[in-house]
Amino acid sequence: MFRPGGLASLVRVLALDYGSARCGCALSDPTGTLATPIDPIERPATRRGFARVTELVRDRGVERVVVGLPLGLSGADTDQTREARAFADRLAGAVAVPVEMYDERFTTAIASRTGGTSTSEDSRAAAVLLEGWLIQHARGARP
Repeated sequence: MFRPGGLASLVRVLALDYGSARCGCALSDPTGTLATPIDPIERPATRRGFARVTELVRDRGVERVVVGLPLGLSGADTDQTREARAFADRLAGAVAVPVEMYDERFTTAIASRTGGTSTSEDSRAAAVLLEGWLIQHARGARP
């Protein structure tokens, strides 16, 4: 069943700003209106870190995961892009919800300007990523 607000209004979405050292995390509210940064996950590619990511999906009732796609400024893939794609593929095989990628260029720069000490810059970047995804999907646009 679709509501006029679009896909984002139907599901709780988790955004991940993947990095091998730390993965920023942000969660939408059930209406798909707000993106809130939450605690980052350390070393998400390790067995323990990856288990924390999958537990987060399960424990928070997440119905879709959006992983940041770190393209180069030209739009080309980089080593980091390939690593993030591999992580997203691994996650898609481990959770029972859709996992997609979304362009994350400039999210860290924007997050660094927002400041704040209560949340990590990585998780603020994930919130910026999620806000962009929510806006695009609320309009019914396709990525």
